Amino acid sequence: ARFYARRPAGGSCRIPAARAEVRPGFLHLTSLPISRSASSAGTDIGRRLTVVCVGIPVGVLIIYLGAWPVAALLSIVAALGTRELYAIAEKGGRRPFLYLGVSVSGLLVLLAGWAGGFSAWSPLALAVLVGLTLVSLAGAVFLRMPDSGPLASVAVTVLAPAYLGSTLAFGVHLRGLPGVSDGSLGWDGAIVLIFPLAVTWVGDSAAYFSGRRWGRTKLLPAVSPGKTVVGAVGGLLGAVIAAAVYSTLLINPHTSIIVSWASAVIIGLLLGGIAQVGDLAESLLKREAGVKDSGSLLPGHGGLLDRFDSVLFTLPVTYALLLLVQ
Repeated sequence: ARFYARRPAGGSCRIPAARAEVRPGFLHLTSLPISRSASSAGTDIGRRLTVVCVGIPVGVLIIYLGAWPVAALLSIVAALGTRELYAIAEKGGRRPFLYLGVSVSGLLVLLAGWAGGFSAWSPLALAVLVGLTLVSLAGAVFLRMPDSGPLASVAVTVLAPAYLGSTLAFGVHLRGLPGVSDGSLGWDGAIVLIFPLAVTWVGDSAAYFSGRRWGRTKLLPAVSPGKTVVGAVGGLLGAVIAAAVYSTLLINPHTSIIVSWASAVIIGLLLGGIAQVGDLAESLLKREAGVKDSGSLLPGHGGLLDRFDSVLFTLPVTYALLLLVQ
């Protein structure tokens, strides 16, 4: 009788009890994170779409209004982007001269609007960057001791305006591209400036979705773990298609520039490739500092530097390429 009483407790009842414990626990642990992840992804996409739906119409309107509104907008982007880059550098222990670099970055873009063309702007920009270098070195003598990284402080201070201010100034130059527009209100110059923005961001979207759907082999995992070889190829194809369609529907009929299909393919490949280099360059800086985003100004996108990293490379390249095909 004693043996019979002990048998259920240690035998037949133990197996069902274990199943009853494991099964609810398994459902609880797996279903809850999936639900949260899906909800988080949906929220992130919603934020991205909100920024896009607001930002694109406002941006197109400002570009249409002329070179000076574009200069004003891009000077703000340059100043805020410079602040984000300095924040990244500060995470790594660098101490740039914040107010000096932010002011110069915005000034470089405003000078592009004032000068009225690349040939008049370029010597001014060079003088400003040389002056910034000398002033930063002089400031380091008194404000940065030898053990506080004076070389890094000066280097980062000068890098940010050169990286952001001087490149975004080409947005103003494109808005008043010689032989196409004088920078006044109208669609001719606006169409030219929107061209690299459209090609860059279509290529970026194509890279994202193709890499997410089919990407397996990592492109440069040490720099950007999420980017794949398939995504890079998809980005190039997207940029080529965008360049060809945009040239055919907008540039050729509505400006004095004629871009052939062959030229459009070459321009698309170059812009698509250089845009990915710009993206990777910013990723490299963020990886060194151990940060995911440059900021949080644009919900779902990160900071301004995260959104404009590729454009910083494609604006100057587009300016040179369109001068060649004119």
